[in-house]
Amino acid sequence: MIDSSLSPWVRVLTNLLARFGIWYAAAIVYGVFIIAALILSAMFYYVATGEVMLLDLLAVVFFTAVSSPLVIMVVMQSVTQLQDSQKFLQSATKQEKLLNQSLKDNIRLLNTEIDERKRALNAKYRAIDELRREIAERKKTQVELAQQGMLLRSIVDSSPDLFYYRDQDGVFAGCNKMFEKVMNRTSDELIGKKVEEIYPAEYLPDVLKTDRQVESTHEALTLDVQYPVDGEYHWFEMRKLPFINDKGEYIGLLAFGRDITSRKEAEQALETAYKDKGKFIATLSHELRTPLNGIVGLTRMMLDTELSQQQRSWCNTVFSSAETLGNIFNDIIDLDKIDREQLDIVTEPVSVTGFIDDVINFGALIAEQKSLSFDVTRSGDLDVYAQIDPTRLRQVLWNLINNAVKFTTHGGVKLECRHQQQESQSWLIMTVTDSGIGIGEEQLTHIFDMYYKAPDASGANAIGSGIGLAVTKALVKAMGGEIQVTSTKGKGSTFMVLIPLALTEPPQAQSYECKSLNILLVEDVPLNAEIATNLLEQRGHEVLWAETGEDALAFVETEDDLDLVLLDMQLPDINGDVVAREIRAQSEFDHLPIVALTANVRSAEEELKGINIQGALAKPINTAKLDKMLAKLFGFEKQTIQQAAAQRLVQQQVTKNIVIDEELLDKDIITEFLDSMGVKAFSRSTELFAKLAPGYQQELLSAHDSDVAEYKSVAHKVKGAAGSVGLKAVQLHAKQMENECVDVSVECRAKWLEEMDVKIKEGLKALQSFLSSLPAD
Repeated sequence: MIDSSLSPWVRVLTNLLARFGIWYAAAIVYGVFIIAALILSAMFYYVATGEVMLLDLLAVVFFTAVSSPLVIMVVMQSVTQLQDSQKFLQSATKQEKLLNQSLKDNIRLLNTEIDERKRALNAKYRAIDELRREIAERKKTQVELAQQGMLLRSIVDSSPDLFYYRDQDGVFAGCNKMFEKVMNRTSDELIGKKVEEIYPAEYLPDVLKTDRQVESTHEALTLDVQYPVDGEYHWFEMRKLPFINDKGEYIGLLAFGRDITSRKEAEQALETAYKDKGKFIATLSHELRTPLNGIVGLTRMMLDTELSQQQRSWCNTVFSSAETLGNIFNDIIDLDKIDREQLDIVTEPVSVTGFIDDVINFGALIAEQKSLSFDVTRSGDLDVYAQIDPTRLRQVLWNLINNAVKFTTHGGVKLECRHQQQESQSWLIMTVTDSGIGIGEEQLTHIFDMYYKAPDASGANAIGSGIGLAVTKALVKAMGGEIQVTSTKGKGSTFMVLIPLALTEPPQAQSYECKSLNILLVEDVPLNAEIATNLLEQRGHEVLWAETGEDALAFVETEDDLDLVLLDMQLPDINGDVVAREIRAQSEFDHLPIVALTANVRSAEEELKGINIQGALAKPINTAKLDKMLAKLFGFEKQTIQQAAAQRLVQQQVTKNIVIDEELLDKDIITEFLDSMGVKAFSRSTELFAKLAPGYQQELLSAHDSDVAEYKSVAHKVKGAAGSVGLKAVQLHAKQMENECVDVSVECRAKWLEEMDVKIKEGLKALQSFLSSLPAD
């Protein structure tokens, strides 16, 4: 490369030398010099002399030709050296530049390395600082974890719930203080031990079984277990959970246990309370059924006699009222079914007109007691038969009419009965309207609530339990119907009941004729036994009566020709289900039919579940159901009811002018008994009481100072027995003994026995004197 700072001639020479070499370049320069000398000399001479002489030109050319080689050589050498110097300089410059670049690169690399070393050093310092911080954090975390571990351990140990952990081999790996207390061992004695080394043998199978279940299913398991703690048995709610790793493998078992002894005791107490409540209601029902049996039995017998149309209507109303009351007792026992909307609705073909007549008789009677009018209107075709539940519907209407009369002081009550066809459905619409105090608008949305009582005219809550309308609505709903209410405060209320009617054909009258059966009647109340015996004997059967369960079992053992056992469920010594089980325990009595007599058929069937019995009859005994049951068991042919039972003439004329000591005797009961069954049957019942009374008195004497419960039970039997034969003074005295015996002293109970002996003697004497004045049947 030629330096641009050189003169143009030097650059030309340099180019020539570079292109042609020194000799060719010298020859070219020499020729250029000769030509230049010729041209310059010619120009000089011409300018100077005006002419050009060849000789002069040749002389100049010659001189130039001789002198120029040396000059050219010097110049060429100089240019060559200059060129070499230039090349050297260029090479040196290039080397310098390369060196400078190398130095710059090295400096840059050095700077980079220095920066990197600085950064590495800074990173080192930062890493050291981070390490220091991490060490400090770890120390802090370790302290916190230790504190948390201590806190968690304290919480776990102070927890009233027990906790333990076992590994997959069943070895205890951890537990809390509560578990140590339950097992009566320290954690050092528990950890590292297997299940077989810890639990007693009687608990081990259940523990291992539940452990295997948790391990196999990988699912939590909750169970209640009982275990002794400090000599007392405690209940624990145990929850066992599988301990699973991130691969889904079972690696151990966690267990938590909560002491639920108090809850179990509360549950047991609640269960006992429910049982006591059930026993109380059953006893109450039993007590109420004792007089009810008399009403039903006597009314049924009156219906079999010659009566006027009005008397028969009244008797029918009494009979249906008593039957409805008996069914209501069942609802009292099963009141929880209302809350669960599981009321039983049992329909049967019923004459709508006859049903309405019964309701009207009842409504007119209670309205008359308050001097209120009772108006009835009917519309539509009511002379039909329909499938309805008469007991439930009667209960609904009687409740509404009762309420209407109760809250009405002036005016009256109206009952509108309407049979209406709406589309394809027939409806019975019963509307009860009163002119009473009415119901405030703000109360209308609550009157069907359970236990709600709307305020009366004075602002106080109305008298009553508050369940009537709630039960009414539940019954209507169970029958597929609807109940509506409208009211104006101070002007009265209107309740409308709509019940769907399934029209049907009139039922065919049925009765049953049967051969004479030998029947064992097990019944602890003499009056009930007397009425049931009369019903059965009217049908031609032989009746053997047992008052207790033990007597019943003895009769079954000794009597070879028994055809049927009618078994009361509530007996003074052992319950009917126990008697039934004892009978069925002996294979020779497998084919002896047993029919339960009970205040609640559903409850009895539940108690006798699993025992081979042939049926159950509700008390008071319904004759149609009794005949149907006998037909089912013994296959009797249908005939008229007049052929199945003998008619009796009622001694009405005899009982019209009865004179009785009403302080000792109950005139109404004695009159009803005599009118329905005659002097002979009543005398037989009186003799039975006289025979049983000494035994009752002896039982009371034995129990008065040591067994109050037995004393109360026997007093209850005396009360029922005395009431059955009209011994009023004895019945009231026995009632006092039953109700107050727990709260009085032994001396008082002994004194009562002396008073009872006197009252029994006086009562029987008055009764015998009265009976002796009556003519025989």
